[in-house]
Amino acid sequence: MKKAKILFVSHEIMPFVEETRIGRVARYLPQATQEMGREIRTFMPRYGNINERRNNLHEVIRLSGMNIIINDKDNPLIIKVASIPKARMQVYFIDNEDFFKRKFKVTDADGNFFEDNDERIIFYSRGVMETIKQLRWSPDLVSIHGWMAALVPLYLKTMYGGSTLFSFAKIVTTLYDDAFEGKMREEWIDKLKYDGIGDEYLQQLKGLDYRSIMKSAIDNSDALVMGSITIDKELDAYARASGKPILPYKEEDQYIQAYNEFFDEILGDDFEG
Repeated sequence: MKKAKILFVSHEIMPFVEETRIGRVARYLPQATQEMGREIRTFMPRYGNINERRNNLHEVIRLSGMNIIINDKDNPLIIKVASIPKARMQVYFIDNEDFFKRKFKVTDADGNFFEDNDERIIFYSRGVMETIKQLRWSPDLVSIHGWMAALVPLYLKTMYGGSTLFSFAKIVTTLYDDAFEGKMREEWIDKLKYDGIGDEYLQQLKGLDYRSIMKSAIDNSDALVMGSITIDKELDAYARASGKPILPYKEEDQYIQAYNEFFDEILGDDFEG
């Protein structure tokens, strides 16, 4: 039996951004998983409101320098890393001057949804995948947290599904109460098609909104977790109708053990608990 390798891809992680349920789970769950002897990698976007000096972010030159092509446009990929000393845990940051330099995460100072969030979510998802390829690290399970990470299951089933690094990875998506107002641009679908994603995978995303993105994540995941006490009712019903294994919501003092037991269940008998 072998120790599992688990990839955590999150919308946000404490202490780099303000405290949220997603940020707490994505901070403490990877640490506990690592302390159980499992190998982990953890990713989040390098939002512009993250103080690089205070948090000791530095660029990983050997991983940076790639380009992510979105709709025939080259977008430089910059990889940064920081440590959480008390946790002995590293966090990788996906960065790009155009997409993540701004001082707000997904809306401007007036609360308006960024017009280019369609390209930002593509860039983040593909940036994680390309970095894992550069690391030559093959995850056994991918744990998804928050909508900015929610295209990763789609890409793992399509563009990156043929890679031996990802072909056996199980995907577990956590659903939160993290809905956004607004929609992606209609040309978003054409940008996904440019990456070779077929129409059969894109029907769900044509709604261009939060529910569409999360339904796609549900469709392309192997198992689901209820990460908030309440989530969108339509998504809750859709998840339960999927027939996929579901871990119910767990309180703060229970979720770490519950997650790891659930990971064991999804991984199967070839891995140590």
